[in-house]
Formats: sequence, C-alpha cells, structure tokens
Amino acid sequence: MDSLVASAARSLAAGDPLGALKRVALRDDPPALALRGIAMAQLGEYERARKLLRRAARGFGPRERLERARCQAAEAEVALAARDLRWPARALDAAARSLEALGDRANALHARLVGVRRSLLLGRLDEAEAALAALDTKGAPAPLAALFELSRAEIALRGVRAKEAERFLARSHAAALAAGIPALVAEVERAQRALSSPSARLIRGASVKQVTLEEVEALFASDDLIVDACRRAVRGRGSSVSLASRPVLFEIVRALAEAWPGDVPREALIARAFEARSPNESHRARLRVEVGRVRAAIRSFAAVDATKVGFVLAPRAAHPVVVLAPPIDGPAGSILALLEGGEPWSTSALAYALGASQRTVQRALLHLDESRTVRPVGRGRSRRWVAPPLAGFATTLLLPGALPVR
Repeated sequence: MDSLVASAARSLAAGDPLGALKRVALRDDPPALALRGIAMAQLGEYERARKLLRRAARGFGPRERLERARCQAAEAEVALAARDLRWPARALDAAARSLEALGDRANALHARLVGVRRSLLLGRLDEAEAALAALDTKGAPAPLAALFELSRAEIALRGVRAKEAERFLARSHAAALAAGIPALVAEVERAQRALSSPSARLIRGASVKQVTLEEVEALFASDDLIVDACRRAVRGRGSSVSLASRPVLFEIVRALAEAWPGDVPREALIARAFEARSPNESHRARLRVEVGRVRAAIRSFAAVDATKVGFVLAPRAAHPVVVLAPPIDGPAGSILALLEGGEPWSTSALAYALGASQRTVQRALLHLDESRTVRPVGRGRSRRWVAPPLAGFATTLLLPGALPVR
C-alpha cells in the first residue's frame, strides 16, 4: 500500500471523507477506487459509492481475495445505509467468512455487525441477538466496540429492558468518544436521549399519559391487564396473546379496554371494527361472531360480557385494565419510526421492513406528505422519503419487533 492510499485510509477511519478524496480523487487503481467508494458513502452518495466499490472489486485480481472481500463487505454496508434491505445477506456472510479466513479480524467483525444492524431494521431481534452472542470483540477497535454495544443497547431497548440499555449505551458512548468519530458519537447520543424520552401513551380510562421505556418495563412487571397496541397483543403477568394477525379482534379488545370499566355500545364496536357507517343486521350478526372469537382468544385473561347496550370487558382477576398505545397509531407511526434516523427510504424498502404491502405504505406516505410530516426527494423510481426526527418522542416502540410477545 503506497503512502497516499494509506493516508486516505486513515482519514476514512477517522470519519474524514473529504481528506481521503484529496489524496485519491484522481486515481483509478483498485485500492483508490475502493477508498473513493467508501468516501462517497460517508458523504451520502450511495449509488456512486456502490459503483466505485464494484469497479474496485473487479479490478482486484483472483489472488487478491482479501481486497475483494473487503469491497463486498463495504458494498453491503453502503446498501444498508441506502436502505436496500433486499441486498443478499448471503453475500455479506460469505465476505465475512472470507475475511476471517484471511486473517482480517477487524473487517470480519465489521461485516458481522452490518448483518446485525440489518436484522434489527427488519425486526428480527432473535436473529440479531444470536449473531451478537457469537461475536468475539476482545481487543476490537473503538469504532467497532461502539457499534457492538450500540447494537446490544437497541436489542435491550426493543425488549423493554431499560437498565440493560442504559448500561450498554454508556459503554457505547465511551467507545465512540475514544474513536473520535463525530457521526458515531451523535448516533449514540441520539439513542441515549430516546431512553429518557416518552416511548408510548398509557391510556387508563379517561386519562392519557406519556410514559418512558422504564415506565413501560415497570408496567409489564405489574398485575395490570395490558392491551398492547404497540404489538397488538393482550398481556398479563408472565404471559401474552398476540392478535397481530387478527386486526378486527384486536380493535374490539382495544375499544373495550379503553372504555373499561364501562361498556361499549354495539353500534360503536361495529363502526370501529368494521368501519361501517350505517350498521345493519348483517353487521350485528358478524359482531356476535367476532365477540365469540375474542372470548376464546383472551379467555385466560378476561371475559367479555353482554350488557343491555353492548359489551364490557371483565378481567379474571381484580386488576385494572390499561391500553399501551404508540405515540402515533397506524402504519404512519411505524413509517415515521423508520424514517427517524434521517436516511432516505424508498416505498419498497419501507414495505419490506414493515412486512406490509407497498400500496399500504404509499397511502400512509400520502397522508404524511399532506400534513408535511415527511417529504419526497427525487422523482420516479429514484424517489425517496425523508422525515425529521419525531420531536419529543422515542420511536423505539413503533418499530417491527419492538416488544417481545411470548
């Protein structure tokens, strides 16, 4: 490695892409192309970065396996930054194995952490946690140690383990400061602010209160019957029932929980569960069927009793009923959570991350655009969506896989 390439690499490691480009911007040899690609990625020019990295990988000869593996790992990280979540994970895994076999432990660890961050974006918490547990970070460089602890903190945040998250974030912050990379320090500090910001709304009768993650953790340890609108589940101490795939049933349960200890008229339940403006006998018959299904689904937690005008929720034990709701209901809340980091997302990437149809995402984005909450960048197939952070709220609970349902 010549002196200019070595100097450019040190600039990139310190988070100085412009300094790196000053040294290699006019060079077209494979090492310089790879460094230019990484520099362009740090400047947010993701498409240009991917093209440069591919050119660099093609330029390295068959004996330069280490350099080609590094280019593949770098392209995977750029794909993640560009929110191209369909980029083949197998290629990243192959690059990580090659780097390990060739003795480049630091870049192999970096590649593994990129895979963990991709799993977290897709809500695959068990997969991410297992991957982290298999990593050996002893003696890792400070930037990688910071990313490792930050990933552990995010898993703890989504698992509603506030004390664990606080401990991991403190370690990540110390490592980020040691690394001296401003963007990394800012990312960790944003996560620390989220820990103390309101994460959800607690609805208890007519009272609505914003609660932090620590308060949500305490709620889960209580004896309250919780209708969890963040993950569409009904929770009691030590157990839960998921209704994520049964939206009509969940809307009925949530309506009953919000009205508890009062009842909900049949017409109100029909309007909420079936979105029917003019209830008729067909709707009333369907409501009886769906209420029967609700009774069967939550029988270990509560009964649903008929009243003169409608239905009422009756907990099995004499415990209060509360509703835990996200700061913003519906698909719009999850979209804002994914956009919170400031990266531009395509509608297809949002749909893939949320497990929703692209049309559903497009409708939600249209409403958010009308309210000036998000804005489009570009046109046609290159159009991406961005949004400022959701001021005053931690959006952790809005993300896929945010809360465990056991």
